[in-house]
Amino acid sequence: MKLIVGLGNPGKEYEKTRHNIGFLLIDALARELGASWKNQKTFSGKVAETSLDGEKILLLKPETFMNLSGKSVAATASFWHFSPQKMLVVHDDADLPFGTLRFRVSGSSAGHRGMTSILSSLETQEIPRLRVGIGRPENPTIPLEAWVLGTWDPEEIARLPDVTNEVLSLLKIKIKEPGVG
Repeated sequence: MKLIVGLGNPGKEYEKTRHNIGFLLIDALARELGASWKNQKTFSGKVAETSLDGEKILLLKPETFMNLSGKSVAATASFWHFSPQKMLVVHDDADLPFGTLRFRVSGSSAGHRGMTSILSSLETQEIPRLRVGIGRPENPTIPLEAWVLGTWDPEEIARLPDVTNEVLSLLKIKIKEPGVG
């Protein structure tokens, strides 16, 4: 069994923000695989069980807000006995141009607070992750926090289906590989 985590912030006010692309993408994966979400207070998140080509998969959306994602991921990993190599975290990355994907099997958080929380909670940097580029504002006077928590602009909205399809294809490949990474 593998654990796929999508990072984001709970609540309607964050639903269509750049920071929630992890939630958006894992919701798309759940829909494609016919999985439905269940609230799991024990894990401080929403979980969905599914499978792909015989590989069992647990999907997780932490409901702890981004900066405390590690609490939810650690509780889920502990309960289900997931090793870090059996996990994959999907999150936004403002240092990558919009729609650019980067897969890493380990490393630092690169300043992403959700990943910082996960790495700290699991006490390892050996956690595979898929970084999804959301870019930075063209206007340098816009604070990064405002950009990340801002809603998609029309050009991004037009490109989101293609980005989603590319991520889903990549996730399906990664799910089938030994380990996740």
